[in-house]
Parts: sequence; structure tokens; C-alpha cells
Amino acid sequence: MQRVATCSSDRTIKVFDVSGETQVLVANLTGHDGPVWQCTWAHPKFGVLLASCGFDNRVIVWREVENQPGAFSQIYASPATLHEASVNAVAWAPHEHGLALACASSDGSVSVLTHRPDGSWTVEKIPNAHSVGCTGVSWSPSAPPGSLVSGGLGVPVVKRLVTSGCDNLAKIWRFDEQSNQWREESGLRGHGGWVRDACWSVNMGLPMNTVATCGQDGLVFIWTQNEPGGQWVNSLLHDFKVPVWRVSWSVMGNVLAVSDANNLVTVWKESVDGKWDQISAME
Repeated sequence: MQRVATCSSDRTIKVFDVSGETQVLVANLTGHDGPVWQCTWAHPKFGVLLASCGFDNRVIVWREVENQPGAFSQIYASPATLHEASVNAVAWAPHEHGLALACASSDGSVSVLTHRPDGSWTVEKIPNAHSVGCTGVSWSPSAPPGSLVSGGLGVPVVKRLVTSGCDNLAKIWRFDEQSNQWREESGLRGHGGWVRDACWSVNMGLPMNTVATCGQDGLVFIWTQNEPGGQWVNSLLHDFKVPVWRVSWSVMGNVLAVSDANNLVTVWKESVDGKWDQISAME
């Protein structure tokens, strides 16, 4: 049995048990006061946790009640001071970083919520991450770049994010442990309109970093950084000719799903010569 969570402009989140072609509704979560833009599951090591965000400026974390399948309670609801506009995207950190959630808002800021052993949540804020508004956020993989080649010895573990915004930019952020602050590391310039989403691919411990971005201009770029601290270089995956809303990598990081304004989801895979080929399309 698998679980699927969906969110909607009807202000609800629905949780389904899925087995084969059978779907059974097990929970209907209400708590947002506006359209719910995104919901995402946390790593199972933390229990059955679901985060959601919406047009009401709020972030909510839901936990399934132990021994009561389908019963969810709110364990965190963001205060009115967290964000001043719609929260457009949320992303859980790799479980190696603990229970942490990044949130991207139309107020231009990004917040990172971290759960503490005493049950409280701390907040780190990136103010003015994007001058007009922030549309998406994604964490870098937990395996440090190059750790497979080096055997993991002497390779520092770092927390990094990629964000997308209405300023036509995607940005790479790195957490500075000494100052306890997030600092901008790189700006990815290539889109001619709002960058709607950015997603960091798994690197499997190899030296290369890979990020996909998509935009209002219809373009999807693949950005690569061939060595830690090196320059980010982009290549055009495809011009869809219509706005592209979301990009999502497969678990292995070698297949990319793209959703666009034609109500299509296309799936792309890199060939041995470095070109990206469409391997399927779904309406």
C-alpha cells in the first residue's frame, strides 16, 4: 500500500491509499484559508509527516496520529509573522540534516524551519532572496559533491538550496555554520521571464552538481557545476513555447519530468552524447 497526497484550490488536502489501480480516500485535511499550492511528505524516519503551503501565507505540518490511520493533527502552523504573502513552495531537507523544511514566498523571502528535540521549531530567514517574489525551492543532495571519488574523507557536509523567482533568476544558497546564516553563492541567469521552479538533482556522491529550472518563457535549462566552487553552465533542454510550471527529478537523478501550460507532463532522459530526449508524454 502506498500513500498519495493531493492539494487543491478548494483549500483542502486529500490523502489516498493506493494499491494497483485502486485509490481509497483516507483523510481530508482542512486548515488553510485559501488555495493550497503544494504538499510534500517528510522522510519516513520522522513518522508520517506532511507539509503544506498556500495562498493564505501559511505553512502547516501534519502528523498522522499513532494507531489511528487516516487521522492527522497539526503539529506546526506558521505564525502570521513568518511570511507576508502567499507561500508558493515547500521542500523537506535530506533526512541527514534532520527535520527541516524550506519555504518560498511571494514576499520575496525564504524561510527554513527546523524541528528541535524539545518539540519547538526554529526559523532561519533569507530576506529579499528574490526582489519580486520567490516561486520555488529545492535542497541540494545530502552526499557532498565528490564524496564518492574521495571516499567521503575530508569532504565537508554543507547545506545548500536552489531557489527560483519572479526576478528571472534562480539562486544557489549555502548555509554558513560560523555566522549561522544563509548566503548567496551563485546566480543562475538564462531565463527571459519568471523562473517558475528549480529542482536539484541527486549527485550520487560524484563531483558534478545538476539543477533544472523552468520558466514563464517556456524554457527548461539544465545547469551543471563540474566541481565544487566552479562555474554553473547551462544547456537548453527544450523550448516548450508555453509557460512551464514545474520540474522534478527521478530518484536516481537521470530522468526529468516537466509540466507545462498545455496540461502536459513530459519525461526526458539524457543520452550518452549529452542530448536530452523525450521518452514519454502524459495529459
